[in-house]
Amino acid sequence: MRIKLITTGLFVFLGLLSLKAQFVVTDPINLAQSIVNSANEIIQTSSTVSNVIKNFQEVKKVYDQGREYYDKLKAVNDLVKDARKVQQTLLMIGEISDMYVNSFELMLQDENYSAAELEAIAFGYAKLLEEGAATLKELKDVISATELSMTDKERIDLVDRCYNSVKHFRNLTRYYTNKNISISLIRSEQKGNTARILALYGTANDRYW
Repeated sequence: MRIKLITTGLFVFLGLLSLKAQFVVTDPINLAQSIVNSANEIIQTSSTVSNVIKNFQEVKKVYDQGREYYDKLKAVNDLVKDARKVQQTLLMIGEISDMYVNSFELMLQDENYSAAELEAIAFGYAKLLEEGAATLKELKDVISATELSMTDKERIDLVDRCYNSVKHFRNLTRYYTNKNISISLIRSEQKGNTARILALYGTANDRYW
């Protein structure tokens, strides 16, 4: 019975609960990896801020293609406990992608960062998302495994471990974002131009402060 409950999580994972969004990347693992690949282009080919901005457009394009998946996944209700945890794990990967794309887009408008620093920040985001995607793949392999070498408890424990691991990367991404923005804020204070940065990132947005 417990295996059937976890298998329900696989249905959520594969988008079989009316989540067949019409975009290029439908598998959340492939979606995350595509964003990582596009982010790596920033690191490998960008030498100026204008090049970073240009290459970032490819990252945003991939993210926009997959956003419908996460929006529809959020709307799925009435799931059993184990399937809900799988759903939440997927959504946290979406949160990491969202923090990367939306926060980095603001950083590209921030004159306090050099091209080299923007490349380094993009690299950090890519690594966090890559680690999260790797955990997601492990989760998929466990849920979809047909052999009965694992007990129900072992499978459930592994789902919990994957959930906690992705949650760690999600929280780390939030911390990473806040720390990078705080660097810009310190530089703005030194220049006497704090208001511009607060206006850029939002004075009342607790997402950053």
